[in-house]
Amino acid sequence: MPPITPCLWFDNEALAAAEHYVSIFPNSQIGAISRYTDAGPGEPGEPMVVEFTLDGKPFMGLNGGPLFKFSEAVSFTIACEDQAEIDHYWERLCEGGQPGQCGWLKDKFGLSWQVVPKGMGELMAGPDPEAAKRGMAAVLKMTKLEIDVIRAAARGD
Repeated sequence: MPPITPCLWFDNEALAAAEHYVSIFPNSQIGAISRYTDAGPGEPGEPMVVEFTLDGKPFMGLNGGPLFKFSEAVSFTIACEDQAEIDHYWERLCEGGQPGQCGWLKDKFGLSWQVVPKGMGELMAGPDPEAAKRGMAAVLKMTKLEIDVIRAAARGD
């Protein structure tokens, strides 16, 4: 299968977004930057396409103008090892953005992210439906997820 690269449509913030994301994720960098020419439609010399990697995964940012906006219909999930990772990604991605419910947030560019602990799916779909129900009830009360609180709820503590 050929590689799949998400292309994120920005008004004119693709380079700023790439720089922001690269500052948050390890093993990340900005790659090639294609610029508009006299052929348009953007201003000559301004970034048109910005290639970047986030933790080794390829992305593209396109400065395509104000025609399209991000929505919660598409989000990126970050499965975190521990609470420190959740806190890091939550705080950095929320800078200038807005927190949502159940570990969701919108960053300052309007892109949606889910910052969750690894193993969340197993907890919610595990063999004990009552534990899953208690865990989900705890999650529904949260914005940023707190691993210890979710696990305690699932155990019935």
